[in-house]
Amino acid sequence: MTIIANRIDGRLIHGQVANLWATKLNITRFLVIDDEVAKSDIDKQSLKLATPSGIKLSVLPIEKAALNINNGKYDSQRLMLIARKPDRFLQLLEYGVKLKELNVGNMSQTEETQSLTRSINVTEEDIDVFKKLDEKGLKVISQMVPNDEITNFMSLLNK
Repeated sequence: MTIIANRIDGRLIHGQVANLWATKLNITRFLVIDDEVAKSDIDKQSLKLATPSGIKLSVLPIEKAALNINNGKYDSQRLMLIARKPDRFLQLLEYGVKLKELNVGNMSQTEETQSLTRSINVTEEDIDVFKKLDEKGLKVISQMVPNDEITNFMSLLNK
């Protein structure tokens, strides 16, 4: 499988992803899956600037990303899927994309969120989506940087 890693990160591509994760996993393409970001030229340009040289970048609506993955477009690459919210990964699964593991990185705090850890804040809707992902057999973990200990994310929800 060409999908090496799946990550939720509210900041999408930034230092941890661009430098630590991409280097550790030898990523050759970031695939940002987000309908809104895919429509924003400013967001896409910012992501392009944050992407290290030597790594390709695609910013696609979820349905198009699923189509490309399922059609083998990235089969010769080492792909890291990145999205801001868990519902994007649930939609990928519903489009038939095979995923094994999802790493929950940074989810920013807002007035609607509750804090699970210092850097992970979720809404009730997010919690429902994480439960659906778990029910579909996706292993959901939390690991901010490669050297951190891996935490079973679902155990954080059940505290």
